[in-house]
Amino acid sequence: MSQTPDVNSSPLRWVVYGPDARPDGFEALRAEWNDLVRRARFNSLFLTHEWQTTWWEQLGDGALWIVAFRRRHNNELVGIAPLFLREIQNGEDAGKRQFNIVGCIEVSDYLDLIVARGWEKQVYAAFLQWLCSPEAPAWDIVDLCNLPEASLTYQELPEIARRAGVDVKVMQEDTAPQFPLPMRYEEYLSNQVDKKQRHEIRRKQRRAEREAAVGFHLVQDLRTLDSEVDDFVALQRASRPDKAEFMTPQMHRFFLAAARRLLEADILRLFFLTLDGEKAAALFAFEYDRRFWLYNSGYDPASHAHLSPGWVLLGYAIQYAIASGCRVFDFMQGDEEYKYRFGAHDYKVMRVKLRRPEPLG
Repeated sequence: MSQTPDVNSSPLRWVVYGPDARPDGFEALRAEWNDLVRRARFNSLFLTHEWQTTWWEQLGDGALWIVAFRRRHNNELVGIAPLFLREIQNGEDAGKRQFNIVGCIEVSDYLDLIVARGWEKQVYAAFLQWLCSPEAPAWDIVDLCNLPEASLTYQELPEIARRAGVDVKVMQEDTAPQFPLPMRYEEYLSNQVDKKQRHEIRRKQRRAEREAAVGFHLVQDLRTLDSEVDDFVALQRASRPDKAEFMTPQMHRFFLAAARRLLEADILRLFFLTLDGEKAAALFAFEYDRRFWLYNSGYDPASHAHLSPGWVLLGYAIQYAIASGCRVFDFMQGDEEYKYRFGAHDYKVMRVKLRRPEPLG
């Protein structure tokens, strides 16, 4: 390494909670965690204590390393690096030790180092200091995936890392289509959806309401939640072969656990569309920080397909989001065509890979 910043000159100090720490970082920082997430430049649901701990308990693999960054003079928490370290099993980097953010890669759409707005440069510098210090475990790669467009991590961390002698690669990983929500549903249809699609949305909704008894159901009862999630999973698996492949028994357990935690926190929005009393479509979504996060969906193509239950339910969900005071409707990762038909525009999802240089010889 070269030009590693001087630890003593930093306004921050770090506290490390390694794999053998008791209590671990999640427990030690519980009281401060979500407050810091709310103070970040992008208040990500997927960085909340509820999501992070549930993901780790259900899907975590490797050794948990959580690093807290505090101001020296008053001990204020201004940064958290929630990481796990594992050995890569396959590919050209097989055998190398890689850090990932807790939640990476598959089911957490927006991740980042958790940093109070205005403290990004100081936290990034301290993070590199820790990585280059004897206190960090041996590592080869740091993979920071699913960074939202608003993050400064892919914009400012790379230069700090290069000055520390670390190789850096920055790339766009995906897109997350979304659109702003106005005050009224008719305003959304008139101003944000083109004429042809506006007609299609209205036509399909009216046809369903004309030809079937339509119900719109929001799950709110913890006592029935498990069976409701099972019904959602059945519809999700029926939608497409790739969705059925994704929803493994382990992933089903994760959805159940996440649903319980997020319903208790009044974040989960699990919707069903019923047609003549039968569940025909479902949305697994969240309402958080005045943003509607559409996470997953499902419908049975063999039942009521001619009534387009997925489209109808999505139209109702947009109406719900507007009535609830949400300001953004976020389809999250994936560039599926239907998202653009509903007026969404691309939002970048970035990735930064830090790589420790190979030793000479």
